[in-house]
Amino acid sequence: MAYIPRIVDAELHKRLQSSGAVVIEGPKACGKTETARRIAQSEILFDVDPQARAAAALAPHTLLAGPTPRLLDEWQLEPELWNHVRRAIDDRRLPAQFILTGSAVPRDDITRHTGAARITRLHMRPLTLFETGHSSGKVSLQSLLADGDPDCPAPPLTIDELATRVAVGGWPSMQSLDAPQALQAMRDYLGEIQRVDISRVDDTRRDPIRVARLLASLARNVATSATTSRLAHDTGGSDGPLKDDTAREYMAALHRLMIVEDQPAWAPHLRSRSILRSAPKRHFVDPALAVAALRATPARLLADLEWLGFLVESLVVRDLRVYAQANDATVHHYRDNTGLEVDAIVQAADGAWAAFEIKLGHRHLDEAAANLLTLTKRVDAAVCGAPRLLAIIVATGYGYRRPDGVAVIPIGALGP
Repeated sequence: MAYIPRIVDAELHKRLQSSGAVVIEGPKACGKTETARRIAQSEILFDVDPQARAAAALAPHTLLAGPTPRLLDEWQLEPELWNHVRRAIDDRRLPAQFILTGSAVPRDDITRHTGAARITRLHMRPLTLFETGHSSGKVSLQSLLADGDPDCPAPPLTIDELATRVAVGGWPSMQSLDAPQALQAMRDYLGEIQRVDISRVDDTRRDPIRVARLLASLARNVATSATTSRLAHDTGGSDGPLKDDTAREYMAALHRLMIVEDQPAWAPHLRSRSILRSAPKRHFVDPALAVAALRATPARLLADLEWLGFLVESLVVRDLRVYAQANDATVHHYRDNTGLEVDAIVQAADGAWAAFEIKLGHRHLDEAAANLLTLTKRVDAAVCGAPRLLAIIVATGYGYRRPDGVAVIPIGALGP
């Protein structure tokens, strides 16, 4: 299968120019190894090379010898290697020595902090619509943060096609499959997490049936601020609800596997008396995992437009995260005690920010625009600055700016 160019390619190249090593972190099968191989000059694959794992215990320095950048794939299987990498960087005093890839955060995270000023981390997610060719990218986040123009022709992406993209997801290996094959592959992927990965991540036995129920609960509550208690209650079976502490442990393991990624709340300075809510929104790293957790299909999504709306919001948040990372920005959400909610806030490192509402159809554009305009009245512009953009991201249609100044952007035109 041909390599699909990634937005993160340029980020990796840039990070290597200034760091001794780059750690690429992300869920398994999101493309980390193939991306690293595009620039690595030699490699060690710990998940398939038992001799390398044996050498890691007996003579770890031998694993670090070779043309650079040297790829150490699935390094978390031998976490003690971290200190040897750090020492080798100190001794060599050169950039671009190693690329480490991992699909789980090691249980003991303490030693990783000693990589400061030597090792940088790069987060990788599944493919965006722009990377899979389902978005033209004519309206880039970079231009929007610089007061760019949202105008664009209507892209060819239809609601039916969007439902399929939600169900198939952005996993590179599934882009060449037809929809039924991809759906089965996603269910198998999730089944492996339930049966093996979630227990192996920290050597703690967990009930696969309860893990499946928790994933299904997350799927039903995607793009909401569902509490752990709610998820625990929803996960229980005939033997009663899952204990809150147990649910937290399960969620922590899923975070370490990087298949769930909460969307944090934005905390701007307000000039109103509104009280900010700090609960994160629940998301899988790719909405296809939610579809797989409930064994749904594109046809079922089209028959339940309310749930499809939440899944499309999660898909847009996935893509915004990738585009934002490439622009040194982060993605949040806004919610206060009056009930005002805004789906996504993108904030750049220099403080510039943009606010987005995400809607499946066009019927609620006025309501969405009103939310965005109300937000600007509550945020203290003297401290936070005025927003660079207020926009509604929609499933289909043209890109344009409304008379009230709020932009309307079709999903199929959004890019980095």
